[in-house]
Amino acid sequence: MIQNIKKYTSLVVFAHTVFALPFALIALTMAYMAAPPARPALLLFQALVCMVTARNSAMSFNRYADRLIDAQNERTKNRELPSGKLSPRAVLLFFGVNVVLFLLCSLSINRLCFYLAFPALVVLCGYSYTKRFTWLCHFVLGAALAIAPAGAYIAVTGTITLPILWLSAMVVLWVGGFDILYSLPDEEHDRSHALHSIPQYFGRKRALYISGGLHLMVLPLMALFGLSASLGWCFWVASSVFTGLLIYQHAIVSVRDISKLNRAFFTTNGVASALFALLTIADLLL
Repeated sequence: MIQNIKKYTSLVVFAHTVFALPFALIALTMAYMAAPPARPALLLFQALVCMVTARNSAMSFNRYADRLIDAQNERTKNRELPSGKLSPRAVLLFFGVNVVLFLLCSLSINRLCFYLAFPALVVLCGYSYTKRFTWLCHFVLGAALAIAPAGAYIAVTGTITLPILWLSAMVVLWVGGFDILYSLPDEEHDRSHALHSIPQYFGRKRALYISGGLHLMVLPLMALFGLSASLGWCFWVASSVFTGLLIYQHAIVSVRDISKLNRAFFTTNGVASALFALLTIADLLL
């Protein structure tokens, strides 16, 4: 039983929830302060279930759609489907269960959440096919993760605000930038298999510049979020830490050396998002 759970958590790379969850918690906190719900604990639980099941749906569908591609890639051939640890039928069943749970939980929050759940699923699952025809796939992934804060806010208030839009736009560019870094090792594989990515299309050097440019654009969006939400000194400390960690991840990855990519991709971005959320939420509650 435990081994099967481990297979599914590995399938959806559950640890990567740290990328989107902190921003969803920021949005939930802001929503709670704008329109306190009657049962906040229940709503928090519903929002978290929606986020986890939506992400499980997206990741399991991605692994199913890419199973043949992953089998041809040295970096991904040991994933659960190519290695035979899980069957395609089992993954499809896991996907279906999570979709149903996501829709039911969305409906239990409010009808607007339920209606918006369908286009959200289209974006989340449609991302898997974008690399087959466009190098803009990194931005689609960013949009998929940006659904988390927007959806969390809508779940509580039934509306969207300018600060949440700035926060979501920030997530799009932040995720797009680090996903470009993540795809650097697959440059030659993508080229030889007619798959699309910014490294494949522009080359490693230009891809690093584009990633850096996207992360540079995150900074004014982060400032606009803070100003529009009237946040205080804790937020600006959070912004400084986030900026420093963005600079750090670009400092340890270069054209000639991508050996520290895992540290830049997972560790640095995970710490950056967690600290940003912690300090921003503290600012909101103080």
